[in-house]
Amino acid sequence: MGEFITNDYQGQPFQFLGVAHIVILILLVLLNLFLLRDKKKDEAARSRTRWTIAIILWVNEALYHIWNIYYGSWNIQEHLPLHACSILIWLAGFMLIRKNQTIYEFAYFMGIAGALQALFTPDVGIYGFPHFRFFQTFISHGLLVTSAVYMTTVEGFRPTWKSLLRVIVVMNIYMVLMLGVNALIGSNFLFVSRKPPGPTLLDALPEWPLYLLVIEALGFVMFLLLYLPFIIKDARAKRAERVA
Repeated sequence: MGEFITNDYQGQPFQFLGVAHIVILILLVLLNLFLLRDKKKDEAARSRTRWTIAIILWVNEALYHIWNIYYGSWNIQEHLPLHACSILIWLAGFMLIRKNQTIYEFAYFMGIAGALQALFTPDVGIYGFPHFRFFQTFISHGLLVTSAVYMTTVEGFRPTWKSLLRVIVVMNIYMVLMLGVNALIGSNFLFVSRKPPGPTLLDALPEWPLYLLVIEALGFVMFLLLYLPFIIKDARAKRAERVA
């Protein structure tokens, strides 16, 4: 058992789009499809699902910090919950329990956009399947996506043009703040000060600071794609009103 939680892992390293990677992505898709059946359930049953997801998110993230503290690798440069996904993993639990619209907007746009990148190019280093870090990474980011998807498809929440604009403005302000924090403590939160180590989608972009502009553009496109289903839905509703 110890070999699956040790920080000196000697097993197979993570393989991008290897069997384990593909299988766990498929399982996450199936989970979201399975949870769609909650649309037919009453509030008490849906509340139990939301509480379950929230608790798993919180416990899973807490275990990650405990694991780092136990092996003496926890530090403020890497482990303060200042990455977008790190903050949203904690907040998503409150969103699920309290059915909070404001948190939902950030979880939908930033949570899904950021977590999808982490799911396809996870920052797990040497820790492949079946190490604790492998599961912890996919559970945290996978359930972050699931949280936003569940609130949208089951609970009927939705973003608006105003919420899209609000998320863009707040995240740009936060990005500037993180540039200051990174300069102060030598961190790289949001990866706005330099590219992260290991293979990520950022490797295909220009060097700093030009890649920040590309990220802005790609983020805006991603947000529009996430909002596209609602653009289509609203257009169909207006067309139906005119016909009626």
